[in-house]
Amino acid sequence: MRTALTWRDKAEQCIYDLAFKPDGTQLVIAAGNRLLVYDTSDGTLIQPLKGHKDTVYCVAYAKDGKRFASGSADKSVIIWTSKLEGILKYTHNDSIQCVSYNPVTHQLASCSSSDFGLWSPEQKSVSKTKTSSKITCCSWTNDGQYLALGMFNGVVSIRNKNGDEKVKIERTGGASAPIWSICWNPSRDERNDILAVADWGQKLSFYQLSGKQVGKDRMLNFDPCCVSYFTKGEYILLGGSDKQVSLFTKDGVRLGTIGEQSSWVWTCKVKPDSNYVAVGCQDGTISFYQLIFSTVHGLYKDRYAYRDSMTDVIVQHLITEQKVRIKGRELVKKIAIYKNRLAIQMPEKILIYELYSDDSSDMYYRVKEKIVKKFECNLLVVCSNHIILCQEKRLQCLSFSGVKEREWLMESLIRYIKVIGGPPGREGLLVGLKNGQILKIFVDNALAMVLLKQSTAVRCLDMSASRTKLAVVDENDTCLVYDIHTKELLFQEPNANSVAWNTQCEDMLCFSGGGYLHIKASSFPVHQQKLQGFVVGYNGSKIFCLHVFSMSAVEVPQSAPMYQYLERKMFREAYQIACLGVTDADWRELAMEALEGLEFETAKKAFTRVRDLRYLELISSIEERRRRGENSRELFLADVYAYQGKFHEAAKLYKKSGHENLALEMFSDLRMFDCAKDFLGSEDPKDTKMLIKKQADWAKNINEPRAAVEMYLSAGEHTKAIEISGDHGWVEMLIEIARKLDKAEREPLSKCAFYFKQLGNPGYAAETYLKMGDLKALVQLHVDTQRWEEAFAVSEKHPELKDDVYVPYAQWLAENDRFEEAQRAFHRAGRQGEALRVLEQLTHNAVLESRFDDAAYYYWMLSMQCLDIAREHEPQTTEMLQKFHHYQHLAEVYHVYHFIQRYTEEPFSFHLAETLFNMSRFLLHSLTKEIPLGISKVNTLFALAKQSRALGAYKLARHAYDKLQGLQVPARFQKSIELGSLRIRSKPFHDSEVKLPFAPANKLKSALSVWALPPSLSSPQLPSSLPAISPKPFPLDAHAVAPVSSLSPAGGDFHASCSRHPFPPPPRLQ
Repeated sequence: MRTALTWRDKAEQCIYDLAFKPDGTQLVIAAGNRLLVYDTSDGTLIQPLKGHKDTVYCVAYAKDGKRFASGSADKSVIIWTSKLEGILKYTHNDSIQCVSYNPVTHQLASCSSSDFGLWSPEQKSVSKTKTSSKITCCSWTNDGQYLALGMFNGVVSIRNKNGDEKVKIERTGGASAPIWSICWNPSRDERNDILAVADWGQKLSFYQLSGKQVGKDRMLNFDPCCVSYFTKGEYILLGGSDKQVSLFTKDGVRLGTIGEQSSWVWTCKVKPDSNYVAVGCQDGTISFYQLIFSTVHGLYKDRYAYRDSMTDVIVQHLITEQKVRIKGRELVKKIAIYKNRLAIQMPEKILIYELYSDDSSDMYYRVKEKIVKKFECNLLVVCSNHIILCQEKRLQCLSFSGVKEREWLMESLIRYIKVIGGPPGREGLLVGLKNGQILKIFVDNALAMVLLKQSTAVRCLDMSASRTKLAVVDENDTCLVYDIHTKELLFQEPNANSVAWNTQCEDMLCFSGGGYLHIKASSFPVHQQKLQGFVVGYNGSKIFCLHVFSMSAVEVPQSAPMYQYLERKMFREAYQIACLGVTDADWRELAMEALEGLEFETAKKAFTRVRDLRYLELISSIEERRRRGENSRELFLADVYAYQGKFHEAAKLYKKSGHENLALEMFSDLRMFDCAKDFLGSEDPKDTKMLIKKQADWAKNINEPRAAVEMYLSAGEHTKAIEISGDHGWVEMLIEIARKLDKAEREPLSKCAFYFKQLGNPGYAAETYLKMGDLKALVQLHVDTQRWEEAFAVSEKHPELKDDVYVPYAQWLAENDRFEEAQRAFHRAGRQGEALRVLEQLTHNAVLESRFDDAAYYYWMLSMQCLDIAREHEPQTTEMLQKFHHYQHLAEVYHVYHFIQRYTEEPFSFHLAETLFNMSRFLLHSLTKEIPLGISKVNTLFALAKQSRALGAYKLARHAYDKLQGLQVPARFQKSIELGSLRIRSKPFHDSEVKLPFAPANKLKSALSVWALPPSLSSPQLPSSLPAISPKPFPLDAHAVAPVSSLSPAGGDFHASCSRHPFPPPPRLQ
């Protein structure tokens, strides 16, 4: 920090107070009984103001800049406008000691020796409040809610806007340490309002609004007369009996002297939002200083350390933007950073810090060493194990313990020094002198090496990453680049104030100057762009720039140098530049240029960067072809042009390399058929046909089917034309195609027939099949469309197709419940087994559905079917006769059970008791060995029990009820069976013989003749080898014969019910 006197003036009387206009253009000074108004820019006295009759002690400007107030020993307060006109005057009982405007409400506080008053433009009178001691100073809080009053008795009283005391701070020392100046910190970043208090006990103290002291008292060793903050609250100004103005941190750490005076300093203030300070002294001197805060910082690669608030050090990672603050309590004079080391010089010591870890992202530092010693130096450099102090022409190397190990004395003033790396303890330093010498020094070597000597003084310098080139900025703002080994000047550029080599690219450097950033790659022309500040580092695509007091990392695309390399077809160098940082568009341009230059390795890397899989596949295919021995550059380049959309150029190269077919395929795939025709000219018709075919494919894909059909037909692709026509239902088109086709072209004709059939035009399909001579397909067509007459007609002419007609016909009949016709059809087709299986399935279904009458009829038909098979197939005679008897038996059983089931299920029965009685006895006799599916023994016994009891056959009824007790009886029969069992117990154990007459033989024969076989199936109809079969009555024993009296009505009824047909067919078959 240094100060510069801007202007100075001298008044005849003591300067007790001063105030700046909020915009900083005017300075109002209390001098004697006058106010002096100065122009702050040059110290010109604008106007003296007279209005007070005695010494003016205080002056204050309102925050809005519209008015200011002054207080005097004449006990009056005058309100002045910004136009320097007095508008209001009011008085107190004693001399006015201080005035202060509320920063929010613009309420004026005026304090005298015995009271204080509060005035605002809205009120007519001034409200005054008495105090117990003389008020020496006052200050409002930032929000304007509270007013702090400093008393002569050492007390600080904090009042609200109404003048009521809220907090009273009684300090040690009391009246022996009167409060002489107070000021609230104006910073809005502080969590609490902080009040700075300066007393004549020579202490500086800080308090919160609650009255709690912050930190300890700071001893000043002089009597303070004024204290004030900078606009943002970062620094404090103090002046008093030490005849100087001192700068302190906001925590009270002294930083230095602003200006020494010849008498006491009674007042000092900071110009709003600036670094200018106005000072008023007892002898009437008015001084206006500018504070120049020099930038104290250090940079190593992407770590930047700089001073903040004069006592703190902030280390910033320029890439990740991480920051860490190292707090200090003393003025930071110098900073140096290198790798994991950080050196901070303070007035009486040097602190050396190190990182906690070797992690490149670690930002936490700890103290490694302390060198408690005062050093005076111009530059400070830190290495791994040493610090380097620069003192004009002298360099000193000290260990971290403070021991001087080495010293170098230069011929001229040292202007620049930089650590360029090296092993720990053996680092190299680059030193630039005012006489133009550039030296290289190793910290472990006492001898300095002269790299080169130029005629102009060195201002800045840097060495390339490989240490083969040196860039120097001289005092004439010229950037000169040398080859270190040959000492040759490679090039020079004007308008430079700082320079930096790219740490990742040997041939790139940048320099700043004239508000521009200049980037130079190799020997190419310089690329410029606007940039404010100084370049201090260049890493990849990031340029580190120091502007005023802030360091920033600027992302600079390396597009310009990359394109410079591309213009010279230096693809690999261009790729290295692109890796530093370019846009996606630049990467794509690099990839395309490298691809056209057939530099496939670079192109592959660039396309990988932009994730273009299409071009990566192309490069991979070209590389594979090269491995197989292809080496035609024209062909490879043609492929590249085709991918890039340069189709005509690609076609020319295809033709030049002898691959015209590839050009034709390209145009065809792109649907550029006119271009393809122009390319073909009048060459091979085969290629023309192929082109038309592809054009038809394209027309089909773009949903122009009619055009596609016409093109396919002209190209001879009948099948595809038929498919499109069929899919769109164009029957007329299909007829036209089918009639034009030759009968030998079976595949397209078959396709036509298929679509005719699908579109509901079997007549055209039949015509097509006849044209082809495909009778089997014709028969199948008639069968599928159920045109049986046409199918029979074809089968009559061609007996070999008989099965193809009658089998599906029989199946169709069966599906439509025309079973007898289906039987005949199966027979006609010679499919006896299938006919039998159909009937068996029908029978099984009838049983499952409890249609026992239908089941009886079907079993009778099955028995007849078995006789037919036995007659026609002699080897199966025995088997079929066994089945015949079995099916006959089942037919009888199911026919009888049909009536029993109806009797048990239905509420009424049309059969007489004797008939049901005999049926039940017959069933029980038939179910002795095996019970057929669906027949219930419970139903049979239940019917027998009821009819026996009704007919007086109690013994048989009791036997039936006993049998039912051993069976699982349905719930609906349970109650009836239990009741019948009880009732039968009341009946005799033997039946009356009167009721048991036997039936005559002729009557019995008549009753049972119903079960005989039909006459049509008698033995004369069988082959001679078969045994004669005669009608066979049921094998009923003596107990099964019903009484004649009971059979006479029942037998007649039973016979009558069955005499029409052995088993009547189901109603749906009649």
